[in-house]
Amino acid sequence: FTKRPINNKRSDIDTPSPLSIVILEKMVFNRFVEVGRVVLINYGPESGKLATIIDIIDQNKCLVDGPEEITGVARQKISYSRISLTDFKAKVQRNARAKSLKAAWAEDDILAKWEATSWAKKLAVKKRRATLTDFERFKLMVAKQKRNSLVSKKVKEMS
Repeated sequence: FTKRPINNKRSDIDTPSPLSIVILEKMVFNRFVEVGRVVLINYGPESGKLATIIDIIDQNKCLVDGPEEITGVARQKISYSRISLTDFKAKVQRNARAKSLKAAWAEDDILAKWEATSWAKKLAVKKRRATLTDFERFKLMVAKQKRNSLVSKKVKEMS
């Protein structure tokens, strides 16, 4: 047991360690609800489709637009609980028309960038597996069994 100084100042409390500085720098939030932010709709009839925030209505809702020709999402108000923010942002002004929004998507090549992300790939795999027939699921199971047996043989050879 060591006595603490009367003024309660300790140098190790006042100066953060280099590790805590690195952790704090990595924890900075960088996806904000802002005009032009591309979002993924995760609930409702347009579930699984991309849209762009066009205007912020209040602290619970925003106005989104697809553009409809590209993503199939018409201009509508939507709750923040029904969307997930992505890393992409289109360069559009507030309440942009569909024509300028479509041009911004084409200029930034947002759809191609989205399809290259692991998030989009996982959603595509999930969608593909949901549409498998019984026989296709059986073939997948057999292929996994063959792969696992080959892997286990190689592991036995190595040990």
